[in-house]
Amino acid sequence: MESVPAPPIFDHEISFSTESGAEVLRAVPAEAGIVALFGHAATDRPFLMQSANLRRRVQRLLEPMEGQTKRLNLRTRVARIAWRTTHSDLEALLLLYRAQALVFGPDGARTRMRLGPPFTVRYAVENRFPRIYVTNHLRRRSLHTTFGPFASRLSAERYREAVEELFVIRRCFMELNPSPDDPGCIYGEMKKCMAPCQARCTDEEYHAESARTLAFLTTGGASLLSELESAREKASVDMEFEQAAAAHARLAKAKPVTLLPDELVHPLDALRLVLVLPHRHGQHDGPEVQVYVFADGTLRGPEVVSLLGVRLAKEQAEVGSSLFAQPMLMAPVALGEPTADTAGPEERMLAAIARLEDGSGYSSTTELGDHLALLRRWYYRPEKQRGGAAFSRERGAWPIRQMVRAAAKMLIPGPVKPSLPQETPAALAQNPLAEGVA
Repeated sequence: MESVPAPPIFDHEISFSTESGAEVLRAVPAEAGIVALFGHAATDRPFLMQSANLRRRVQRLLEPMEGQTKRLNLRTRVARIAWRTTHSDLEALLLLYRAQALVFGPDGARTRMRLGPPFTVRYAVENRFPRIYVTNHLRRRSLHTTFGPFASRLSAERYREAVEELFVIRRCFMELNPSPDDPGCIYGEMKKCMAPCQARCTDEEYHAESARTLAFLTTGGASLLSELESAREKASVDMEFEQAAAAHARLAKAKPVTLLPDELVHPLDALRLVLVLPHRHGQHDGPEVQVYVFADGTLRGPEVVSLLGVRLAKEQAEVGSSLFAQPMLMAPVALGEPTADTAGPEERMLAAIARLEDGSGYSSTTELGDHLALLRRWYYRPEKQRGGAAFSRERGAWPIRQMVRAAAKMLIPGPVKPSLPQETPAALAQNPLAEGVA
């Protein structure tokens, strides 16, 4: 029976045996990427994983065991090794997900990578008396009133509670049958709810307040801030200082709420982002970056964009006011009319975004949840570990200049780290697999 072929995602493959293990492991690069370990039987599924150092990770699994240990060892069970190097953590995450889906199916990939739909804040527009609540269940028909993704359920709950403090919509979850005999709840007694259960308001009055809540969520709070600023200015002009002070107090209370959600939080049907990440080593002469696009519920990329012609300048605080702080031309730029080869970095960035945007969307809400989970896993890391930047549309257009500046800043070399001590010949003789490990 023929052996199982490696998924087309992998571009390198080598046979492994216990006799030639040391030589084979040296062929695996000490770079970041994804790797698959195949067994001897044709029916064996490969063992897929991601690592910042492929050689070191494979060595831990395939090198000879010394003494008794509980560490997993697959030396006698692996027949082939396939791998592919990557330039960023996001690229490795996407490739691992695609490889898992090809081998184990979408459900298997979701289980093995522990991908779950992120938590969101949903506005229940289908209810007679709408409310907002936190959920991680995605519905295709309500994506336009579902806001996220949040980093965690706790952050989504905090945002929901803060928004409810600004409006007087209901917080209960039961179906309401308005009646003056209804006992109500504490929020109605505290004047924090319009108490539709006790028929204290009409449907039109409640819908007007809930529409203000939806506008707040959709605009990120801009609608309420504009409303309160206008009310404060009008009261000041009319010499109604008590009303102006009340509007100012509400404005001061609302501003911190608008800062609670991250810039990633949008209505899910309108979530469109461009992700720019450094390219570890370029295929062409000159610096390059990777560009990803999240559009129509799917994460697409990467496209490699050259930054030839970008002027770089270090921060003033780093180099002082000497001539070294002046912009530096990274590479010569051809004069004349821009063409496909001589286009500027902004044009190249726009072209890459256009190619990525021209793609198909998600096929099911489970696929949408997977891509949102991948985006959340990358985005909500510490900024130093994320190693990239995300951009959303501003006034209907992409901030191309900001993208190019951020990409150029990623390529400014940082301080040189001290080198690791060299292995002695005696140590290499005891552990021949350690030679060349980064």
